Amino acid sequence: MARISNTLVWTVLVVLLSGSGCSSSKPLQKPVKLIDLFREVITGDFDNSKQVAAEISAGRQLHPSARHVNRVADAKIDNLPADLNGFFVLEESYYEYPGKPADIKPYLFFFSAETDTSIRLIVYQLPADPDKKMIRNDNAALRLDYALLKPSPTFKGARYIYHPAAGTFTTNTSNELGNGMRFTLIETLSKQQLIVMELLEKNGQRLTPYDTPLVYDRK
Repeated sequence: MARISNTLVWTVLVVLLSGSGCSSSKPLQKPVKLIDLFREVITGDFDNSKQVAAEISAGRQLHPSARHVNRVADAKIDNLPADLNGFFVLEESYYEYPGKPADIKPYLFFFSAETDTSIRLIVYQLPADPDKKMIRNDNAALRLDYALLKPSPTFKGARYIYHPAAGTFTTNTSNELGNGMRFTLIETLSKQQLIVMELLEKNGQRLTPYDTPLVYDRK
């Protein structure tokens, strides 16, 4: 009986070890860094055409037709520090109401990992000289000099908090602009959508012509 028991013990051990992954030939996957995940979320082409179509179908368009073209812009910036802890994004924003010309708003953002659960945004000023239509990601001639870039004097930045269960980054950040003006950025970002509310107020009164966010879907 002892001999049979020993055989059974060794058999069980072999089975357990063979199924434990100790001899697996599959390489271990490296965990995705938060900054890399955010880069995947924030870059791409987005528009709110579904939102606008639903509003028109309901009888009234509340939000402008809007789209974003977001690309990592590091390759367009000269004299970047070798130890730069983050990445730049050139965001092309286009807004259009029926019967009105498109409003073109390019932005230069810098994102960096602040903590294990948060990303920091700094907005940089773009040169005033070039035509806005020329500040595009597909403009190969567009060059920026890191040494000349300056953070926005009015928008003091924002912090995005990561929510692993939902797979989203959120921010609700207010900036006092002076003369009773306040700008609040409220966003929920995911791989599928950018839900964005840019609330501009003066002395507590809303100036933004809509009171619900724009919903951008990834194209």
